Amino acid sequence: MKKAYEKPSFVKLQTGLMNKFGTNPYYSRKIRTEIDGVSVEQLTEKYGSPLFVYSEKAIRDGYSKLKKAFSNGYPNVEFGWSYKTNYLQAICAVMHQMGSYAEVVSRMEYDKAINLGVDPKRILFNGPHKSLDDLETAALGGSMIHLDHFDEIYDLEEVAKKLNRKIPVALRLNMDTGIYPQWSRFGFNIESGVAYEAAKRIQSGGLLEIRGLHSHIGTFIIDPAAYEKQIQKMVEFGYLLQDNLGFTMEFYDIGGGFPSKAKLKGSYLPPEISLTPLEEYAKTITGALLKALRPGDFPTLFLETGRAMIDEAGYLITSVFASKRLPDGRKAYIADAGLNLLFTSFWYRFTIEFDREVTGINEPSIIYGPLCMNIDVIDEGTLLPPLERGTRLILSPVGAYNQTQSMQFIEYRPAAVLITTEGKAEVIREAEDLTDIERREVLPEHLKVL
Repeated sequence: MKKAYEKPSFVKLQTGLMNKFGTNPYYSRKIRTEIDGVSVEQLTEKYGSPLFVYSEKAIRDGYSKLKKAFSNGYPNVEFGWSYKTNYLQAICAVMHQMGSYAEVVSRMEYDKAINLGVDPKRILFNGPHKSLDDLETAALGGSMIHLDHFDEIYDLEEVAKKLNRKIPVALRLNMDTGIYPQWSRFGFNIESGVAYEAAKRIQSGGLLEIRGLHSHIGTFIIDPAAYEKQIQKMVEFGYLLQDNLGFTMEFYDIGGGFPSKAKLKGSYLPPEISLTPLEEYAKTITGALLKALRPGDFPTLFLETGRAMIDEAGYLITSVFASKRLPDGRKAYIADAGLNLLFTSFWYRFTIEFDREVTGINEPSIIYGPLCMNIDVIDEGTLLPPLERGTRLILSPVGAYNQTQSMQFIEYRPAAVLITTEGKAEVIREAEDLTDIERREVLPEHLKVL
């Protein structure tokens, strides 16, 4: 059949590797026909497109590697799995099987952890919004409550009076570690003296007891030296509380923020080259902790790992639905997944792989999602060869935050599957339908259509 005529366009090349010979118009992308031995074609035929896919092997391997790196440098290390990063039950269950605590920042996440069978004593309860009922529930269960502000101190003291018991707590801190912007919204600041005032207030109340310190200095921290400064300041503050107020620190929780191998927008080099290996973070952090501690002290080191633990284990399979030529000459492709599923595309450029060999000259292209919003863009400046309708694009890494921040907006949310260590695809979240969206709605009688 004769192909339809398409008017030629001329576009000044501004994308790609720069050298005196220009860009290679024929370079090919990596082909991915399977994930952990399971065919991409079979996955989409059975579960549809788009489709989230997670590798159980990658999760377990990543956890073991990071735990070993930190345990080699310090004898008392625990991980707290950050629920907000990805709170699918199957993902959280794998993390708990590997030995992780649950790190939660809301009652919803707390309830999810309890529903999974997590011992309340193995829950770290963070976040700035905890109701009186939340605090009482956590206190009764023996969960470690991390105090974020003075109002929370007052609220938890009321709970302690009601329960007629002294409640162990951690104090959340913020500080200057050279990271900009400084995460000063959460917790009590060390440099201004507010953190020490909070500790004195807790001591004078006599109803709470500080057992640990917590701080989270930011996200996607690319300089391990920032953690070294964090450790130094936290331990110094801990000894200040011990010497002056009588509180002994049983643990230091340094939060998370380790980067994954996602490529930040504006970054020229690939993450494999530009980012420091996680083993170096472990070496820097454990070395700084041992140096700061007094002889014979070995408090627990908690890490609230999220992105670095799950991002590379997640993929999103999406399919090219249509294509068009934009007024500026660029080729545009419409995929069946967009910002509704890939919220992190605002900050990261995903690796794009094809499920088949694609030939032809590469040209500047843009990949849109299916939403009726101009900002629904997956990649706004990439070189692509001519893609046929139905071509599957495998995007990675997408394991962190995309599932939890996905939206029921315009499109249904798709299924998610886990490829087990035995190479079997298991559904861990079914695709949505209209009942999922309307289940909580109530239509008044006088508005019902006859």
